[in-house]
Amino acid sequence: MAINLKVNGVPRSVTAEPDTPLLYVLRNDLELNGAKYGCGLSQCGACTVLVDGRAVRSCVTPISALETSEITTLEGLGSIDKPHVLQQAFIEEQAAQCGYCIAGMMMRAQALLMKNPAADEKQIRAWLEPNLCRCGTHMRILRAVVRAGSMIPPTK
Repeated sequence: MAINLKVNGVPRSVTAEPDTPLLYVLRNDLELNGAKYGCGLSQCGACTVLVDGRAVRSCVTPISALETSEITTLEGLGSIDKPHVLQQAFIEEQAAQCGYCIAGMMMRAQALLMKNPAADEKQIRAWLEPNLCRCGTHMRILRAVVRAGSMIPPTK
């Protein structure tokens, strides 16, 4: 069955069953490998992407629920040549160790910064808490999100 999705601003059509998890479509059909398969149970957050600006676990989200939604993956934030402010902050703070959780952490952080670029450390900690990092780079991740927030111009 053909399903139409809008991913990173580009309309895409994929042939898949309606209950296929978004993560599988992103990685296998669209070759967008930023989101990772961690637990497959919506518990770790490695697969987090944005759906209409909300952080969503793509491993348990069926594609049939997304035909009218805007999906943003890590690849949709920026590029190697022109990284998004959040990506740049993660680079500058050396926030990735193994890198497995980072895409999910960044997408969850992006959802927060879209709502509140001036989020304080307590708010950032609470917001990122559902995503797991086994390497222990939590403090560098926190500093990166604070840095990114400070680089986003205030809205009027």
